[in-house]
Amino acid sequence: MGDNEDSIIVEFPVGKALVQTVDFFTPIVNDPFRFGEIAAANSLSDIYAMGATPWTAMNIVCFPACDDVKILQEILAGGQKKILEAGAIPAGGHSVDDLEIKYGLSVSGYIDKEHMASNRGAKKGDIIILTKAVGTGVLSTAIKANWENSDLYEDILWQSASQLNKIGGMLIQKEKLLCATDITGFGLGGHLIEIAEASGVSIELSSKDIPILSHVLELANMGLVPAGSIQNRLHYKNDSKFSISADNILTEIIFDAQSSGGLALFVPEEKLKNAEKFLSENNQFYQIIGHVVDKKEKKLIIQ
Repeated sequence: MGDNEDSIIVEFPVGKALVQTVDFFTPIVNDPFRFGEIAAANSLSDIYAMGATPWTAMNIVCFPACDDVKILQEILAGGQKKILEAGAIPAGGHSVDDLEIKYGLSVSGYIDKEHMASNRGAKKGDIIILTKAVGTGVLSTAIKANWENSDLYEDILWQSASQLNKIGGMLIQKEKLLCATDITGFGLGGHLIEIAEASGVSIELSSKDIPILSHVLELANMGLVPAGSIQNRLHYKNDSKFSISADNILTEIIFDAQSSGGLALFVPEEKLKNAEKFLSENNQFYQIIGHVVDKKEKKLIIQ
């Protein structure tokens, strides 16, 4: 391995294919170290969603030159913590002077190209497992509004969004799952609709089984739903069908735009027992939220 200020040379695992991704966004919490952790975890998720292993990570930073450099140092320290937790090599990066803070990573990973997950691999009968509760968009809206108890909401958001999707990625590799996605800007509903469309199937969800972060329902009932989540619901309304019993606020949360959300793992029924055992043994939160059916009029059906 060799490097200079702006690039790095690493040996690549023999027989593996290269996976590359990049993502960055503006702060969703007030603490700069926590923001660095969340942004880095979010950037790494696309690698895990394919069943790949992170190999190198480069910082992407937009930061106002006139601001306190200690804030930038904290953001980068939070990001490096997650890079190292992922087992990847910190490989430098690039920064620009910008009035609005932004941070994320460009990540390279490796994968066995014969055993990779995609959004086209959903099959009838697959059981859908979700590895994080939803609602980070609502919580971040409350934090930005400096709502009462916003420090508590930041703790809840950080505890979820800073977690790597490493265990879910390992499960994809172990069980050779064909379909998975990370839940980010399109919300749970939007990302599942994208999979249904690409795979030529429909997806049925149980609304009572969808895990929701603490305080999200009460905040959403007070109108603290981000514009992106509302846009998601409106954009996908012709592709989804809610039963009469489905709560209106729940529809907003199902399409809530997530930052560093969990993985939706599509597990064939014969592999479900092994999958649950693996997740439990590795202390990974999970919830079964639905299953795949033959293609129907609507791509997403929520009971």
